Amino acid sequence: MKLSEFKFDLPTGLIALYPAENRDESRLMVIDRKSGTIEHKVFKDVINYFDDGDVMVNNDTMVFPARLYGNKEKTGAKIEVFLLRELNQEMHLWDVLVDPARKIRVGNKLYFGEGDLVAEVIDNTTSRGRTIRFLFDGTDEEFYKTIEDLGETPLPKYIKREAEESDKERFQTIYAKHKGAVAAPTAGLHFTPQLLKRLEIKGVDMASITLHIGLGTFRPVDVEDLTKHKMDSENFRVAQPTVDIVNNAINSKKKVCAIGTTVMRSLESAVSASDRLKEKEGWTDKFIFPPYEFKICSAMITNFHMPESTLLMMASAFGGYELIREAYEVAKKEKYRFLTYGDAMLII
Repeated sequence: MKLSEFKFDLPTGLIALYPAENRDESRLMVIDRKSGTIEHKVFKDVINYFDDGDVMVNNDTMVFPARLYGNKEKTGAKIEVFLLRELNQEMHLWDVLVDPARKIRVGNKLYFGEGDLVAEVIDNTTSRGRTIRFLFDGTDEEFYKTIEDLGETPLPKYIKREAEESDKERFQTIYAKHKGAVAAPTAGLHFTPQLLKRLEIKGVDMASITLHIGLGTFRPVDVEDLTKHKMDSENFRVAQPTVDIVNNAINSKKKVCAIGTTVMRSLESAVSASDRLKEKEGWTDKFIFPPYEFKICSAMITNFHMPESTLLMMASAFGGYELIREAYEVAKKEKYRFLTYGDAMLII
């Protein structure tokens, strides 16, 4: 398929700047692939579409406060540093994005807070990318605590407002466990402890994978021919307990639902020769777009995505290109809220 086939007009007024007051009271569009029907519900109604023995798989990655503001030595110029990933824990080496990039050269020192943290630029990686080394004498625990204190919740740029105290909690799923993501697995933001309890009482099993979301998830596709697009690699882990739960559900002909595109990518990156899930840990750059034959999941929860995004392409591959296109037109007409803090879609 071509990039231009995923173009649509997204009015800026439909981009959610804040989450719904209660996580599980976002709106939920339910799309039935067999019948082609579209229903309008509230997110907590998701429980009505699952039964005893069905499985939901979540991404238990935890977002860390990856956006730092500092000053350049000598000039004092204000610099934004976005932490992408730690390259070497012992040396405090990190891959970062800097803004404005033209002012940041190898050898520059950057100061954060009241000089609580100092970093030195040691390499250029891309036009905005740099490798930096934090000059820090304390323990690893003290280092990460300093990052926590100085860092800001890394809201996407399209949420055109400053991060607020409430974002620390709301830009995180309630089951976040393993720190390492610079963006939230947004489909999971709609779950509450009460909803999870109700699902458990109904007999729906919850399993986890871990995929640390990088900024590559949001990197624009810049080739018309989708077969030529290369995804950024992201670190993921599918552990044996999840493998057992998911394969048991598949063998029992029960539903397996991916909570979000990151879960779907992880599961589809860990398929055995017999089309079952297998234990796997490593990096995935899997790019899913139509047509694609899914091996593991029979349902998927996802948010409403950007035009021409890889996330929209995956949803279209799962739900069917024409049906998802129609659903997005309906969503615009019905004033659904889009993107990270927006409403949800269940595809069954």
